[in-house]
Amino acid sequence: MSSNIFVIDYGIGNLHSVEKAVSYLNAGARVIDKPEGIESARGLILPGVGAFGDGMRLLGERGFVEPLKRYARSGRPLLGICLGMQFLFSHSEEFGAHRGLDLIGGRVVRIGPKKIEDGFNYKVPHIGWNRLILPPEFKPSWENTILDGISENEELYFVHSFTALPDDSSTVLAYTEYGGNLIVAAVKNGNIYGCQFHPEKSRQTGIRILQNFVNIASNYKDAYAISR
Repeated sequence: MSSNIFVIDYGIGNLHSVEKAVSYLNAGARVIDKPEGIESARGLILPGVGAFGDGMRLLGERGFVEPLKRYARSGRPLLGICLGMQFLFSHSEEFGAHRGLDLIGGRVVRIGPKKIEDGFNYKVPHIGWNRLILPPEFKPSWENTILDGISENEELYFVHSFTALPDDSSTVLAYTEYGGNLIVAAVKNGNIYGCQFHPEKSRQTGIRILQNFVNIASNYKDAYAISR
């Protein structure tokens, strides 16, 4: 059964890679470039690469900002990927001050200074495979989230220079570590999910994460149909 997973096209991003990965799961992925399509979605993916300010400007120019906020308030699942995850936060400090969607309280800042350790030079941007780490202050359950069935220390693919700092640490599902910095790798705030890594480029682990999102969307659709 199609889960009505829509991928937002706002002019930049790796949307076709995401669409292809979700379609591989027979989830009925569809790219939309107009906000009118959001109302019929049961699962919405917001991908992104590039600069925060440019991305938010394009979302605004294409009329996506307020529909995205209404969608999030509806309780239907939303997944932000890489820059798309950063959009979920209140604001960013990337090349100036920029407002985000404010769906998760917090800000986006540059990854801290590189650390020389055992002669290894940690460069920014953070590019490559890195492992998931449970938050040190508490151990959230990954059951029934996008990380359901994923093990700590599994590796995923990252490409980014900026990182999210949530106001509420309980929204963090997982971190990764780079150059002595704990970097937010995945977040959850109710029906809103974000992953800093690229699941569509992360082999079978990434496919499992996208499958989890599809399952969440399917379950919401079933619940919605019953309630109607």
